[in-house]
Amino acid sequence: MNAQYLEDSKLKRMFVDPSASIIETMRVVDEASAQIALVVEGESTLIGVVTDGDLRRAILRGSDLSDPVLPFTSCSFHSVPEGATRAQALDLMQSLGLKHLPIVDDEMQIRGIHLLSEVIKPQVLPNAALILAGGKGTRLGKITANVPKPMIQVAGRPILERIVLLLVGSGIRKIFIAVNHFAEQIEEYFGDGSQFGCEIILLYEESPLGTGGPLGLLRPYELQDPLLVMNGDLVTDFDAQAMIRAHHSHENYITIGVRNYSHEIPFGCLEIEDGQVVSIAEKPIHRTTINSGIYVVDPEVTRAVTPRFLPFTDILNDAIQNSHRLGAFEIADWIDVGLPDQLAQARGH
Repeated sequence: MNAQYLEDSKLKRMFVDPSASIIETMRVVDEASAQIALVVEGESTLIGVVTDGDLRRAILRGSDLSDPVLPFTSCSFHSVPEGATRAQALDLMQSLGLKHLPIVDDEMQIRGIHLLSEVIKPQVLPNAALILAGGKGTRLGKITANVPKPMIQVAGRPILERIVLLLVGSGIRKIFIAVNHFAEQIEEYFGDGSQFGCEIILLYEESPLGTGGPLGLLRPYELQDPLLVMNGDLVTDFDAQAMIRAHHSHENYITIGVRNYSHEIPFGCLEIEDGQVVSIAEKPIHRTTINSGIYVVDPEVTRAVTPRFLPFTDILNDAIQNSHRLGAFEIADWIDVGLPDQLAQARGH
């Protein structure tokens, strides 16, 4: 997580006392070079924030530099808890137009701060990502009659935008999006990706290629680093950098994002041997591990695939038959928006 924590002197240089004057606060903003001061009571209790814009407005209204800064302090500020990921911070900052986002604990003790310039630019990865967004989403019925499934909104933002922000927040700067159905809507919304802090390249499927075939469209780009591949209808939050690190450290050919899944069978189930019932289980729960539709693949995979209709499971089965190493990486926060009830779940209904 890119944030300056309390032991970091840069964070402490942003602190000002509630009794500080405008000029004292201006010095803090200038010296910290973060365009913000944190108004702190005691050791670290955050009570408000002051931006360079707040200070300019105070002066334009005729305030004296010796006047207290507290009247110009924003005490109703946005913040995130300590456990928030960089992608979550970036999502909130993008949606609210914020350049700064304090990190606080339950007692409003300042634990760090996200700076937009720091969230977007550090730890840039050499890896590219491919988002599979060409499906028609027919199982969602009328919901996708006039919009591609990845552009369905969840909490006021298209699913595909959430994925892009997740990847950008993880340090990925080149994102390929495979498109087919209503491709022009995705092209118009994302453009070249510059407004999202990345380069976006659309890969046009002349005919549906499934979940594996679009990898063949990457062959002209001659990728040299492992590629992150994601279905475009996922509402998820995971550590992409950690997944790529796991792929490298285990020397995998393909790393599969997996999730534990439990399903309650709504009936009593019988075990029968030689025509006799030997056990009865009332509404048993079946637990298994499922494929999340998120992968890291070796560049050799993209070189081996040609653009044709190809399920990703065929790629996986071929890798197994050829004794390639397939790893698993657990994805904890994940919803596949493929059916109306799943979409309702993602929307919190």
